[in-house]
Amino acid sequence: MSDDVETEEKTKSRRKPLTLRRTETGAVKQSFSHGRSKTVVVETKRRRVLTPKKEGEAAAKTPAAKEAPAKKAPPKESAPAADDSKKKGAVLKTLSEDEKAARAEALAKARRDQAERQKREAAERAEREAREAEERARLEAERQRLAEEEAKRAKEAEERRKAEEEARLALEAEEEERRKRNAAKTDSRAKTKDASEAERKPEEDADNPLAQLGGRIKTRRKGAGGDDRTSKSKEPARRRTGKLTIANALDDEERQRSLASVKRAREREKLARQKRGGDARIVRDVTIPETITVQELASRMSMRAVDLVKELMKQGQMVTANATLDADTAQLVAEDLGHTVKRVAESDVEEGLEGAQDQDADMKPRPPVVTIMGHVDHGKTSLLDALRQTDVVSGEAGGITQHIGAYQVDLGAKGKITFLDTPGHAAFTQMRARGAQVTDIIILVVAADDSIMPQTEEAISHAKAAGVPMIVAINKVDKPDANPDKVRTDLLQYEIQVESMGGEIQDVEVSALKKTNLNSLQDAILLQAELLELKANPDRAAEGAVVEARLDKGRGAVATLLVERGSLKRSDIVVVGSEWGKVRAMSDDKGQQVKEAGPAYPVEVLGLNGVPEPGEKFYVVDSEARAREVADFRQRQRREKDAAKSSGTSLEQMMAQLQDSEIKELPVVIKGDVQGSVEAIVGALEKMSTDEVRVRVLHTGVGGISESDVILAEASSAPVIGFNVRANKQARDESERSGVEIRYYSVIYDLIDDLKATLSGMLEPELRETFLGNAEILEIFSISKHGKVAGCRVTEGKVERGAKVRLIRDQVVIHEGELSQLKRFKDDVNEVPAGQECGMSFANYEDMKVGDVIECFAVEKVTRTL
Repeated sequence: MSDDVETEEKTKSRRKPLTLRRTETGAVKQSFSHGRSKTVVVETKRRRVLTPKKEGEAAAKTPAAKEAPAKKAPPKESAPAADDSKKKGAVLKTLSEDEKAARAEALAKARRDQAERQKREAAERAEREAREAEERARLEAERQRLAEEEAKRAKEAEERRKAEEEARLALEAEEEERRKRNAAKTDSRAKTKDASEAERKPEEDADNPLAQLGGRIKTRRKGAGGDDRTSKSKEPARRRTGKLTIANALDDEERQRSLASVKRAREREKLARQKRGGDARIVRDVTIPETITVQELASRMSMRAVDLVKELMKQGQMVTANATLDADTAQLVAEDLGHTVKRVAESDVEEGLEGAQDQDADMKPRPPVVTIMGHVDHGKTSLLDALRQTDVVSGEAGGITQHIGAYQVDLGAKGKITFLDTPGHAAFTQMRARGAQVTDIIILVVAADDSIMPQTEEAISHAKAAGVPMIVAINKVDKPDANPDKVRTDLLQYEIQVESMGGEIQDVEVSALKKTNLNSLQDAILLQAELLELKANPDRAAEGAVVEARLDKGRGAVATLLVERGSLKRSDIVVVGSEWGKVRAMSDDKGQQVKEAGPAYPVEVLGLNGVPEPGEKFYVVDSEARAREVADFRQRQRREKDAAKSSGTSLEQMMAQLQDSEIKELPVVIKGDVQGSVEAIVGALEKMSTDEVRVRVLHTGVGGISESDVILAEASSAPVIGFNVRANKQARDESERSGVEIRYYSVIYDLIDDLKATLSGMLEPELRETFLGNAEILEIFSISKHGKVAGCRVTEGKVERGAKVRLIRDQVVIHEGELSQLKRFKDDVNEVPAGQECGMSFANYEDMKVGDVIECFAVEKVTRTL
């Protein structure tokens, strides 16, 4: 029976009509990691089994029957027929065209649905993967942020711990210091109290047993109403003695705050300040000089010195509030705290003196500055006189130039030329160097009869060092023995090739005495100046150099200035080296007063407060305060430099001072007419110094010899040397009273020769030995009154009494002394010639042996010279 039921069910399922709808559906929920889930639709499809039917049935079916075949129940009689046909092996009928079309349409729709489903699933999968990637990136960023915040919190906690530890140590040190002070005060008060208690009456201590135990003594006093009141003693606190009880501790008036209480109060104050924002730093513009104290730096940064000390300790610098910091350290600290730093130095006072650079539109042509150089007596000043049509040589002592002069020659339509005349003597090297520094063109004067000389070589070196173009002027061509070609040939040794020999340097043959060919020299100068294109801005504050300076009686300090750019006017305030002043008068080289001096114009200026150094730069400033500030700074620098030279702080300087103490010195005081001459004299004297003797210049100055100069020379037993100056009456009287020698010179040759002779006399004389003879010891005799006497034979030369002797044994000198006795037989003789025998004894020496050789020699002193 069960088989029949099963067969019936199979027949019913086989007879279900063909349809495109799902016959059985279901949903399955899938769970994935990270809490994700997905619902999947499950579809079960059943295969349709076809049975053979009649032809009329298939044709009679309508489309409506095809749409809902599942609703019709198949007849029960068809099951046996189906079974019979199956059993009989009947062939199924083929599908109709409509069924084929419906099946094709269903298949196409199924494919479309599957393609859309796959596309939708791919889009969902891509979107899901994008969301997952974004989520992973967000989680990674969050993790990194949390790690950075954790590291930052750890670092802040470490810094806070270090700061608290440093503050704790500082508080403990402060409390320890306070305890020590309080202990010291308590000891002093206790001593005072003990002394006062010792004077009390014994019965008072007997009546008060508390005093015997070291307690506090209380007195009773009457109140207004007659009642007794207890009043505490106003005596100073003293150290507690005896056992400490609760009563004594509570009754102590001198109780102090504990360390824990102080710490708590400090912490509360710190927290309150932080809440108020008191720790917020104020950003300021901090000006930092070359050196500054910690206290001053904290004040400029608007913070407490204690906080700044803590900051410096964090950087590893253990300093106090009074410690001095250098500018670099102070700048680092201020910048770390967020401030803006402005560095200033003491030398900043010199900033802005030179002014701004000139614009090309403001530049105008200026005359050339020409320096005449050459050897002494080669005719430099005579050539300049011929150009200026003046006579300067006759005004110079000895016919040689001892000053540097500045002149301007007007050539009319051709223009103007400024000349600088330099000395040719060897002592005036610095003057020639200064002339080469401020010049545009150098005229090298060479005598045709003398050719190249030492100062000519030096002038060539100065010209090359300054990088200045050169013109060779061959002078004295009118002499019979003149040889200009030899001059041109000799110049080749110094890499100077003139135009006549294929070079680029101009050469002109002139005669200053006959005034021949001077126009050619002027044209050569103007041609060279035109090639240089010399220009300057006259409409600005003046700048230039000091050519010469002197102290004039009645006029004060007089300086010869050469304006390089700008215009110098009367009443201008100028700074010249360490001196300053107001221009009160200006005069040109002819002595005429001028009101304004333009570029390349030499003038003599009055009004300076002191004599400046030649070669110094001068600048025009706005106010006297500015000029005084710059001059004071330069004077202070000079003093510090001189003090550093004289101080013996290092080991090398101490050794040098010890060596200097063994050198003989000649102290002198030098006064001259101009600063350049004094400078030349000092330089020449320094060159004469040796390891044994030297000249020590006590004081130099410009102007006449005064009484103070004589007093200074008297203190060191030094002479006073005046070069082209004279002493006043007070100085002469003082020199007569004190015996100080005053020497006057007008030619530098004589001054140098006299001082050289004086230094030569201070040298130790040279000891020169002269060989006299040799003697050989034949026998040694002992005499009671005279000691040992050597019997000798003179083998070479002669032996003299009183001469120096050497005792030579085995070719080695073992003694050197004097010959005390010389006898021939029993008679004293003065000398013994060669071949004779004699007796000799030495002074204070008796270790003589047979076979020794006695060498006799004389010593003479030879005077040395520098």
